[in-house]
Amino acid sequence: MAIQSVSREFEEATFKKVAGRLIPFLFICYIVAFLDRVNVGFAKLQMAPDLKFSDTVYGFGAGIFFIGYFIFEVPSNVILEKVGARIWIARIMVTWGLISSAFMFTNSIAWGSIAVAFNCTDAEFTFYFLRFLLGVSEAGFFPGVILYMTYWFPSSRRAKMTALFMTAIAIANVVGSPVSGAIMQYMDGANGWRGWQWLFLLEGIPSVIIGVLVLILLDDGPAKAKWLTPEERELVAGRIREDNEAKQGSGNSHNMMDAFKDVRVWALAVVYFCGVVGFYAVNFWMPTLIQELGVDKTDFLKVGLLSMIPWGVAAVVMVVVGSHSDRTGERRWHVAGSMLVAAVGMLMLALVGKDPILGMLGLTLITSGILSYVATFWSLPTAFLSGTAAAAGIAWINSVGNLGGHFGPDMIGRIRQATNSTEAAFYALAALALLGAIITIMMPKAEKR
Repeated sequence: MAIQSVSREFEEATFKKVAGRLIPFLFICYIVAFLDRVNVGFAKLQMAPDLKFSDTVYGFGAGIFFIGYFIFEVPSNVILEKVGARIWIARIMVTWGLISSAFMFTNSIAWGSIAVAFNCTDAEFTFYFLRFLLGVSEAGFFPGVILYMTYWFPSSRRAKMTALFMTAIAIANVVGSPVSGAIMQYMDGANGWRGWQWLFLLEGIPSVIIGVLVLILLDDGPAKAKWLTPEERELVAGRIREDNEAKQGSGNSHNMMDAFKDVRVWALAVVYFCGVVGFYAVNFWMPTLIQELGVDKTDFLKVGLLSMIPWGVAAVVMVVVGSHSDRTGERRWHVAGSMLVAAVGMLMLALVGKDPILGMLGLTLITSGILSYVATFWSLPTAFLSGTAAAAGIAWINSVGNLGGHFGPDMIGRIRQATNSTEAAFYALAALALLGAIITIMMPKAEKR
């Protein structure tokens, strides 16, 4: 079958079929992944007083996840390309689910002289150690999925698919926030365990189960997809091949070292860092920030219900922005404009203090802006990277950028402890978002209409 002669109806139906098969399952995978990554924000409301964790201890522990993530991100994504997405994504999910559940023992492990050597209590060292291991185990999942999408969707369709997949971040918080709050409030004391212990256990188990399902339900690429007809497989493979050939016109990179030699890869890593700093700073601290707007300190469910508002709005906005970016073929201004919206939200949080309405509006602008920027951002590197360079380049951008996930929460914790305020932190976060927007606008245009 000559793919040039394929009808538009057949092509649309084929890619709709591919999206219907892959996106919902990957969406569920990312929901459980993100819950295991950020449920520590809810656990902190009860765990920190129980274990006598200061804001500095919590902020550093929440962020150390990304150190492990950074170290193992590129190797993990290159391994995924070599052994196949199905086996490697399954391995990632099972190990992170087990480690996430292990957080219920944070106050039960005696480290002795090891903890003393790091000037920590046993509970603090366990918290740091498990957060680091969680980052190591999860490394490669997100960039692996982004790479996996390049096997199925040409660049003209990828921003919308990425946006649909990444609404899992918002939905994980929309669904997970009240669930996390309810677990902590109503499971507290069952079997002699605290609510935060039940939270880690019950939200870690689904990752293990879904990791096993990955082995059954995912295919490594179109060539192995028995649920596609031969004509459909040929069409998808042909469009991907055309897409890779078209990248030759924008300075295409294929080999691993090509990715590290390309200045655009380094620029995008800085841009991603600027956005991620703000995203995880707000994500890990949002339950605390909302509680401080006037919610009773034992009403965890109410904190969860209020947390649904910023994430629910963000879920809608990011899909709209991603679809508009695909429709117009424009990427840079969508990314930069979204970062500017997030910067406005950060400035609002710095200025309004504890005002409930304006505080919630500021949080909503931040979540909407940052999720919209991430949804369109990943169309920039995949516009000029392919093959092993795509695996290494995407992983490098993601790992360097995600170091911001360490610095953001840690910065807020240290500033809160030193000043009893988050004002200075949000001014700094707004400045970084503005820097990311400027770098994005100044980059040479790589995408093709």
